[in-house]
Amino acid sequence: MPRYAFRIEYDGRPFAGWQRQDGPASVQQTVEEALRALEPDMGSIAAAGRTDAGVHATGQVAHADLSRDWGAFRLSEALNWHLKPAPVAVTACTRVDDDWHARFSALERRYTFRIIARRAPLALDAGHAWRVIGPLDVDAMRAGATRLIGHHDFTTFRASICQAKSPVKTLDEITLTESPYPGGQDIRIHLRARSFLHNQVRSIAGTLERVGAGAWSPDRVAEALEARDRAACGPVSPPDGLVLTGVGYPNDPFAD
Repeated sequence: MPRYAFRIEYDGRPFAGWQRQDGPASVQQTVEEALRALEPDMGSIAAAGRTDAGVHATGQVAHADLSRDWGAFRLSEALNWHLKPAPVAVTACTRVDDDWHARFSALERRYTFRIIARRAPLALDAGHAWRVIGPLDVDAMRAGATRLIGHHDFTTFRASICQAKSPVKTLDEITLTESPYPGGQDIRIHLRARSFLHNQVRSIAGTLERVGAGAWSPDRVAEALEARDRAACGPVSPPDGLVLTGVGYPNDPFAD
């Protein structure tokens, strides 16, 4: 059976997360239903990451085994037709080797968390950024973020329901950018690692917001990390600002 890889974009607000489950609609269920409109006997799809309810993606990657030998362009066009009107789109599609796996072949995941600091509510970006009153000291946030780079026990920044076998992860990169925003600041936290713990990025974002607001010193981030205690973490941010922006592989399957 030929295997196809898909790069998928979605607005996470209407969904109970990526993973298929009983009850509320999931992104996985939505994509599988679109695929089954083309191939009724298709099995399940596998993804690089399981995003939570309300979390968005511009670079989720999934794969599926199909019975027909599809042209990649035709398959993506047909899928996007059947995905309407759900806020999900296939932005790239390609044939891959039978042993290629969206999750297990991945070398890294990349996330961006967006914070908009201003007093006025968000009219256009509501649901796609965490709005805080602000202003935030971005340099202090950067100083706090450096304490998290590297190989650490991230128990403090791990959800109590996390199913990962170990809390030890290597955070390869965390950088912050700041842009002007009407009435405030547009701050983006970019993170890169082979894998992440459940709620790790949202916990880091909530903690760094406390640093930017002046409630925490940058050194307290290191102290929280070393505590290896969930109670030492800052508040967990809402999912609105979190986006899975990309997945890295030894060879990019979508490269031209």
